[in-house]
Amino acid sequence: MTIITILSDTHIPQRAKDIPQVLWEEIKRANLVLHAGDVVMSSVLESISEYTPIRAVRGNMDSDELQTNLPERDMIEVEGVKIGLAHGRGAPNQVKAYVHSLFEGYDLQVLIFGHSHQPELTNENGLWYLNPGSPTDKIFSPYLSYARMEINQGSIRELKIISLT
Repeated sequence: MTIITILSDTHIPQRAKDIPQVLWEEIKRANLVLHAGDVVMSSVLESISEYTPIRAVRGNMDSDELQTNLPERDMIEVEGVKIGLAHGRGAPNQVKAYVHSLFEGYDLQVLIFGHSHQPELTNENGLWYLNPGSPTDKIFSPYLSYARMEINQGSIRELKIISLT
């Protein structure tokens, strides 16, 4: 079984000094962390990578270093489950369509994105769309959040948004 912790829009140090402690405990238990952008500082990725492997994409608020070193989109395959990862851009009601366009023609099971800070978990035509929200900034959401996915023998056993407040 593979446990994946999914983050987006951490905005450290602008929105918080660090990732919430309860989320650090989740990260330490995970087999993989996926970050959908707006990390802001590379030190956040370095700290997470001390505990578990991490894959991340750049967001619009990331430092110049991260803009240069992180891709706009990434594809990850875990136990045969194909996952697309991108940040997104534009107005909140347009982010999902924009991210979908980045992966047009790819056979994905899950498409993870961020940008809006609004948690979302929907299934459209067999494709899961997941925005984990933000664990540090609830300006556009009623709660702080992240997401968790469990994959076992090629099947998604769990996919959920977890509220931190």
